[in-house]
Amino acid sequence: MTERERRGEPASLAERRGLETRVYQPAEDSGLLAKAAVERVSGLVLEVGTGSGWVAETVARETGARVIASDVNPHACRQARARAEGADERGGSVEVVRADLLTPFRGGTFDAVLFNPPYLPTDPENEWDDWMEAALSGGETGRKLIEPFLDDVGRVLAPDGVVLLLVSSLSGFDEVVARAERRGFAAETVVEESYPFESLSVLLLRR
Repeated sequence: MTERERRGEPASLAERRGLETRVYQPAEDSGLLAKAAVERVSGLVLEVGTGSGWVAETVARETGARVIASDVNPHACRQARARAEGADERGGSVEVVRADLLTPFRGGTFDAVLFNPPYLPTDPENEWDDWMEAALSGGETGRKLIEPFLDDVGRVLAPDGVVLLLVSSLSGFDEVVARAERRGFAAETVVEESYPFESLSVLLLRR
């Protein structure tokens, strides 16, 4: 465990890469998404691709929201369930389900949907073929999962529901915004930080 984790803070990507092979652990992008969500969400919240469950647990604990945390990775689901036990300190709760993106969820259900997607552009010849690949690789463009997510997320939103989407400059910020707008969303950057090789932003999408 790193010193930052002992203080309850997400580890840096540099601290995490190569240390975990099955479940994505909280890093800078996780912290940005959690910060944006804690200030803006309530009610029934879905976090897609929850990984370790850190964002879901933080949002539930800090806001009192009911959070459904989903991931296609069974190892992530187990970690997230273990972490969820601390979420009810302020009346919030976390329920964990195994799911591929938004497929199993009913329409018009969620007041907010959160997603920190796999966004690293990856040459098909360099794919790792393990669970960490599923957590990090966004395909050749970095948008392999972002695009189907944007195509379907409007379906599961309740009236006046919002989306908080983590976007890296590596996966094409302008392209992501353009796709969201084509799906009927207005996009606003609510949190942004720059690093040596990329900028990370959280987009607030609403109709």
